[in-house]
This record gives sequence, C-alpha cells and structure tokens, in this order.
Amino acid sequence: MIIVKTPLRISFVGGGSDMRDFYSRHDGSVISSAIDKFVYAIVKQRFDDMIYINYSRKECVENLSEIQHDLVREAMKTTGVTKGIEITTLADIPSSGSGLGSSSSITVALLHALYAFQNVLVTAEQLAEEACRIEIDILGKPIGRQDQYAAAFGGTNKFTFKKGEVIERTPVIMNNTTLRRFSSSLLLYFTGITRSADEILSRQKKNLLSDQKIQIMKSMVALVDPFTEAMKKSDIDECGVLLDRNWQLKQQMASGISNDEITAMYEKAKAAGAVAGKVAGAGGGGFLLLIVPREKQNAVFEAMDEHRELPFMTEPSGSKVIFDDRSYSSK
Repeated sequence: MIIVKTPLRISFVGGGSDMRDFYSRHDGSVISSAIDKFVYAIVKQRFDDMIYINYSRKECVENLSEIQHDLVREAMKTTGVTKGIEITTLADIPSSGSGLGSSSSITVALLHALYAFQNVLVTAEQLAEEACRIEIDILGKPIGRQDQYAAAFGGTNKFTFKKGEVIERTPVIMNNTTLRRFSSSLLLYFTGITRSADEILSRQKKNLLSDQKIQIMKSMVALVDPFTEAMKKSDIDECGVLLDRNWQLKQQMASGISNDEITAMYEKAKAAGAVAGKVAGAGGGGFLLLIVPREKQNAVFEAMDEHRELPFMTEPSGSKVIFDDRSYSSK
C-alpha cells in the first residue's frame, strides 16, 4: 500500500496569467503558497486483476477504458498501471469547487502514488508537468499551470510562465518570524457556494483574445513583484493594498467571478478590520481569502461568525509519500 499526501494552495496575485492564451504572448507571473490542507491518494494492489476506485462514488471495472473518473484513468495511462489495483482519494475539504486547486492536487497525488507503487522515483517538476498534460492537453480543461506546480513543490513561490511552456520557480525565502507573521494574518472563510470553475475560466480564456482584457491581466502580473517584496518584509498593509487591487482587476476579467453574496461577505470583513481579500481560485464561490492584522482578527471572527472558517497555515512541503508498505511486488 502507498499513501501520498499532497497540499492544496492559495494564490495571491497574478492568477490567470498562467493560462496558455496569455503566456504564449506575454510573460505570466503568479505568487502562491501551499497550505496545510491536503488531498490523499491511496494505492493498493489487488489479488485479482480488477480495478477498484473509491471517491465520492465507487467504481469497479475490468478495463482501464471503462473508468469514469477522468483523472484516475489518465493518471493510470500515464504511469502504465493497467489492472489489479485499488485506488482511493480523500480530501481535507470538499474536493470540488473550493478554489484551492484540489483537482490539480489530486492529479499530482495520483501520479505520485502510482509511480511509487511501481518503485519509480519522480521529480516534483515531472509530476507537475504530467499533471498539466493530463488536465490541459488531454482533458482540455480551461485552466492554467500554477496549481500543479504549487502542489508538487509546496512552499511559497513565484512562478513565471513563458513562451514555449517554460516555467521558472523562484522560492520566496522568509525567516521564521516573518513567515509566521505573514501566515497568521491570512484567514479563509467558506462562502457556502461550490461551483465548477470551468465555466468562469472558459469565459476568461475567451476574453484573453481581447486587447483590453490582456491589459488588465498585465496589470495583475505587475503586482507580483511588489507583493513578493511586501511579503518578505511582512508588510501586511501593503500586501493588503496589492491584494485588493488584484481582486478589483480580476473581477473585470469575466462575469461571475463575484456576486452579491460574496461582495457582502467581503465588505463585512473589511468593515470589521480586514485589510483586503479575494475569492480563491477562479471565483464565483469556494473560499474567501482575507488579510487581517492580528490585532483586528477578534473583531473579524465576531463579524464573520455565521460563516465557516478554515484555519490553516502555509505548508513548506510539496507532494510526498507518507506510507510505503509493499509486502509483495506490484503487477
């Protein structure tokens, strides 16, 4: 049995510039951080040649082509595992529509577990690239490339996306005091809305054909370096100013990114002392990320009492095998 643990992520500024429609013409850039909320992929050899898959549904099939779970099917094809296996996926939060990159984290976790099952060592870069190929090239999802890299590498990173599918990772190095101060200023609240990001992202992808939307995205990319520097200094107020600017720009990229309910949540949090916020991921639901100075957090907790908070900290580690017990060889 193999168990892999892979982190989810929060993205701060620049999101959307990791889509091919943008970075094939202009350099994209995103700053994001893995968080200590995880998805798990469990792989176990079976005595027979059947394929069992356990998630929100249960599948039991004889052939790879019969698998309904797209990510499991394509991860098995990619890694060359074809039969005699049981696969289970678990998550710390709802795995659909959270805005925390859960789909990409699951893809990375599946690949990692299936490779480990065969005693094949792979790099974080290989996991990220193969997850991108599965989600974007094979399954045609209208998504970018930051989530897969954030899940595979972990930590807080600036990712730069260039023509020719070139991706550069620059870890954001902070001392423990600065990291704790910044991380402890971040709060996540569930909006109560789960949604598929595909519709919003499809509109955003289409809008990237517009020169006006391209300029908006370039303005979001321009916030990445200042945000990185403010983060390194633990300048919470400046981080808030930049995050709020990014959120205002992001809402101009496509309809449905925000709504009256999300706006009301955001304004309530700001009135109580939050410096800034944004909806995680594509928007439209999932989790609301807030930057709140420590001295204002009690007031925000009280104001947001009717909403469910997700306590978290940033996570330094990427995808990793946490249990490996192969009492007999895999098929």
